[in-house]
Amino acid sequence: MKKKSWLYLLVAMMLVIMAACSKSDGGEASTKTDDDEKATNQSNQNEEEEEEEELGTIKIGVLASLTGALESYGKQTKQGFELGLEYATGGTMIVAGKKIEVVYEDTETKPEVAVQKATKLLEEDEVDFLVGSSSSGDTLAVLPLAEEYEKIMIVEPAVADSITGSEFNPYIFRTGRNSSQDAVAGAAAIAGPGVKIATFAPDYSFGWDGIAAFKKAAEALGAEVIIEEFADPAATDFTSNLQKVIEAKPDYMFVVWAGANSPWNQIADLKMQEKGIKISTGAPDIPALSIMEPLVGMEGFSVYYHTLPNNPINDWLVKEHKARYNGEVPDLFTPGGMSAAIAIVEALKKSDGDANGKTLIKVMEGMSFETPKGKMTFRAEDHQALQTLYSIKLEKQEGIPYPVPVLLRELSPEETEPPIQNK
Repeated sequence: MKKKSWLYLLVAMMLVIMAACSKSDGGEASTKTDDDEKATNQSNQNEEEEEEEELGTIKIGVLASLTGALESYGKQTKQGFELGLEYATGGTMIVAGKKIEVVYEDTETKPEVAVQKATKLLEEDEVDFLVGSSSSGDTLAVLPLAEEYEKIMIVEPAVADSITGSEFNPYIFRTGRNSSQDAVAGAAAIAGPGVKIATFAPDYSFGWDGIAAFKKAAEALGAEVIIEEFADPAATDFTSNLQKVIEAKPDYMFVVWAGANSPWNQIADLKMQEKGIKISTGAPDIPALSIMEPLVGMEGFSVYYHTLPNNPINDWLVKEHKARYNGEVPDLFTPGGMSAAIAIVEALKKSDGDANGKTLIKVMEGMSFETPKGKMTFRAEDHQALQTLYSIKLEKQEGIPYPVPVLLRELSPEETEPPIQNK
């Protein structure tokens, strides 16, 4: 019995040792697998970093009103810019062998903040391009920095003529239209030999400049501006101004206006269109269209409405925008953001990835590129993008809670070309 007991004990001890060895081997194998996985992940990360360093990086700083009164404009620009980079790079975010990075900064629609944010983008982020801004005031404050740091700035969507006029510097290129293009488009939509036109605008620089540009363009087309009415921009009662227009008996009244105290309801109350005076103005963004019910039937112009352009890029924009933003269509400044992104990518393709400002000036002057609004061309003299605008009529359409701009005809870049003002 003793021999059997020892035998059993020996077998049991061997089983314990084997189990322990097996457990130890398994633990070591498991540890080794975890270490291998960590090493692999680290290796992959190092390879990605090396690849990115090898590719090089193009940095773009975008200034926009992402909060405050112009928040909707800034967000439209941002969404359009992101979609534009995706479209222009085929989803790779790489151009001419370089990776694109974007830094967004909120100007808060304050020129002093815009300067601070632009300086941060140029000095800390070391961006190669600036883009912006939603406000002309913000943009004008930043323009000198582009020249000081010798960086290309794509202006979008600020409209002040002075940006590519009196305050122009060679590093500035604008994909957005300017105020004079709006005026020329407004004239092209209604002016002609023998047409009598009245104008109505707020009594400050925005109104004066807009009407002066419109009058020049309209008269060049053979029309006659028979009365100019400027109203207090803070007023809510425009009866006396509008009565003078009625007494002058024009064929059209062209309106330049901005602000919540619009004259549309009083125009309707005075039955000006029923008296044979056709109203004409620009069709703005969708929120502003929602208060233009009294102007259904009017003929004017539009910078953009998603159904107006007929080209593959706009088709792509509308489809992708709906897919990503809960079925919402792109609005007034979305295609501008997209156009700015496309312009940068096309310029870098032509420069083989060289983002040097002086090099790009030569590349971009006279450069044409396709956008959601068709072909744009940076005019060599002032870097203003010549572009298509639209002659439209406001109509009610079933299921849409605001008057819709319906295309009468495209206004070609040649028709809407503004005067050169930077001399």
